[in-house]
Amino acid sequence: MMMKRICVALAALLGAASLAQAQEVKVGVNLPYTGIGAEFAQLVDRGMELYLKLNADKVKPYKITLIKRDVKNPAGADAKIAVQELLTQDNVDILAGWIYSPNAFATAPIVTAGKKLAILMNAGTAHITNTSPYYVRTSFSMWHSGYPMGQAAAKQLKAKTAVVGYTDFPPGKDELAAFKTAFEGAGGKVIDEIPMGGPGAVPDFTPFFQRAKDKKPDVFFVFIPAGDHAAAVVKTYGALGMRAAGIKLIGPGDITQDTKLQAMGDAALGLITMHHYNADLDNAENKRFVAAWKKEYGKDTTPDFMAVGGYDGMAAIVHVVQTLKGKIDTDKALAALKGWKYNSPRGPIMIDPATRDIVMNEYLSEVVKGSDGRLRQKQIGKIEAVKDPCKELKIGPCAPK
Repeated sequence: MMMKRICVALAALLGAASLAQAQEVKVGVNLPYTGIGAEFAQLVDRGMELYLKLNADKVKPYKITLIKRDVKNPAGADAKIAVQELLTQDNVDILAGWIYSPNAFATAPIVTAGKKLAILMNAGTAHITNTSPYYVRTSFSMWHSGYPMGQAAAKQLKAKTAVVGYTDFPPGKDELAAFKTAFEGAGGKVIDEIPMGGPGAVPDFTPFFQRAKDKKPDVFFVFIPAGDHAAAVVKTYGALGMRAAGIKLIGPGDITQDTKLQAMGDAALGLITMHHYNADLDNAENKRFVAAWKKEYGKDTTPDFMAVGGYDGMAAIVHVVQTLKGKIDTDKALAALKGWKYNSPRGPIMIDPATRDIVMNEYLSEVVKGSDGRLRQKQIGKIEAVKDPCKELKIGPCAPK
């Protein structure tokens, strides 16, 4: 009888030890915590942390530990080191992060060799998910916004001519291709394409915008990597009197980033954007998200599309952890996410099982001034359940291999 009790007790201890081992899931986060992208990293980071805080009941009984590495810049070399260390030194179960597309491209071979689920929370060049079978995107493709904006510019805004200005790195080239494909397909004509410096520093936009103004297009479509670039774009547009010259500024939501919008002032009024998220979206989940964000990080703070990328990315990770009961097998994790549906602050989302890309609504918005004097983004159109058009149309490197 004593021996039986000892065996039962030992089995219980071993079971408890096994459960404790299964309870912790290590998520390796790569973000530019220092340098020009530090503000972006903070937004994604806060989005992840807020999801865990607001949804603690959905995480239990498991513990998710975030192990963070600084990728510093968009050049790729530091990102490769950071992801390598997360895999080999920290032995993480899942990878997450990626603000910049060049870093996602640079680390794709490492992700593939490491055979870990990797959640793209921001990087938006369309064919990134083709570079590793382990990438899953909870952010966006540049084509999600650029292609529908091209259609809307021709059909709703009745534009016949456009100039495109873009930051000269992979996402910028993607936005150019997306907008041009759709705009010209709908009967418009892109009369100039202007590369406007890189993502590593904010350039003087004046010569680029003056060149656009001289072309006298109906619309000037601009893509930049949000942040200080966005503030400089709107300032230059206002300073050169482009609205008065009859040129409408349009683009993806990067040019009206929620965190920069109020500081833009009246120069931002009338800007038209196509994007999957802004803090003014009128749905219950977004109102809950924005209120919680302000309570957690300060009443003067605002979440944006990068914050939502982190928030939804963590929701995806928690779904995987629960589905696999804390024991992360990469193939099973990928299977758990293919076709996964979730009610996000941006609206309903799904992971396309064929491409591992997000499917979501796109919102056409105009910057207006509210009765309280604050700028807000007024929804003037919506396209539901948009799949990445680049992959749907099988264009260039988006075509399946």
